[in-house]
Amino acid sequence: MPVHDVEIQDLRGGPADLAQYRGKAMLVVNVASQCGLTPQYKGLEELHERYAPRGFTVLGVPCNQFMGQEPGTAEEIAEFCSTNYGVTFPMTEKIEVNGEGRHPLYRELVDFPDAGGHTGDIRWNFEKFLVGPDGSVVARFAPQTEPDDDALVAAVERALPA
Repeated sequence: MPVHDVEIQDLRGGPADLAQYRGKAMLVVNVASQCGLTPQYKGLEELHERYAPRGFTVLGVPCNQFMGQEPGTAEEIAEFCSTNYGVTFPMTEKIEVNGEGRHPLYRELVDFPDAGGHTGDIRWNFEKFLVGPDGSVVARFAPQTEPDDDALVAAVERALPA
């Protein structure tokens, strides 16, 4: 199933409507507010702002499965992201990315390998999946890969709609 067809709620509780990103490139990132990698929010926002005019969005997906590093409510998460990092990219509801409760969005993502060949379970907060305009996964990046990493930026540029 294309990622665009997956049903998920936005952070405020309404439908996130991933179909609106059909024809655009999207970087899906499981995020957390109390992680050593949380400063990546700044780079994700910069990437979003830089490429949004060309048909790109970052999609933040809060998850509390890694040492409880995203314990907040939807309101607390939204406030944290806005106040500390000026986040304007869309955010979904808090979900599970691993295990029996894995959200259908991540069921569509996790089989794609990263450059090192890793597939399957999400390893930590801020693992990144690049989804092409057709809704298929085109790249996967490890949590430690910074949003301004040359390989990630090059992949985003290749994925942008023509």
